[in-house]
Amino acid sequence: MTNDSHAPFADPHYAACYDAFFPWKEREDFHFYLPRVMAARSVLDLGCGTGMLLHHAREAGHTGRLVGLDPAEGMLARARRRADIEWIQGDLRTVSLEGPFDLVVMTGHAFQELVTDEHLRGTLAAVRAVLAEDGAFGFETRNPAVRGWENWGLEYGLAIQDPAGSGGVVRMTIEGRPEVRDDLVHTTTRMVGPTWPEGLVTRGALRFLDADALDAALAAAGLTVAERYGDFDRSPLTAASHEIVTIARPA
Repeated sequence: MTNDSHAPFADPHYAACYDAFFPWKEREDFHFYLPRVMAARSVLDLGCGTGMLLHHAREAGHTGRLVGLDPAEGMLARARRRADIEWIQGDLRTVSLEGPFDLVVMTGHAFQELVTDEHLRGTLAAVRAVLAEDGAFGFETRNPAVRGWENWGLEYGLAIQDPAGSGGVVRMTIEGRPEVRDDLVHTTTRMVGPTWPEGLVTRGALRFLDADALDAALAAAGLTVAERYGDFDRSPLTAASHEIVTIARPA
């Protein structure tokens, strides 16, 4: 069975598996962004998925406005286990969302799903529109210089106990291959488990932009880079860095 890149995220069981594959303790991105979330009065988590980051912010004592936006109902169904956070299904370019926000974040390399120039421009313009004048926009992308996708078949060969309690095992592998366009990598994700005995195959794409291309896109949207790191430990960005972590502010 093959689906487009967004279809599996409509499945609540897939969402539960996602959390099990990528638990809080292993999410370096969440641990990087959480202090910034806690320091902001109002936060928009763009592409919030199952809402794990905002859940932890509330649990840690955040008393301000927390909003999670995602196009996938299955992920949001899991996020809505907490009712003290605003959950909105949709695309920032088209939803009516009251701002401003002190902080907008895109975690889990969600920024790389902006694969077309139109989607990238529209999303960055929408971020700028809802961002407070003294606000910040935080996101990360994988550094294309290290060609990490070449090892994905090994890196993302994972197995977990079925969160549904079937007693079975769910396995996931992710493979990537470069497209003719240098910045676009096509991905194939395979899930096998009790819910998908014949296997679930998802095909999508991720965009790999280098720092210069990111800076140009941000500048066109009225944003400028305030901080830049090569990993979530705040190490400097180098050619060997696996991440490009960016904190941008209104220009």
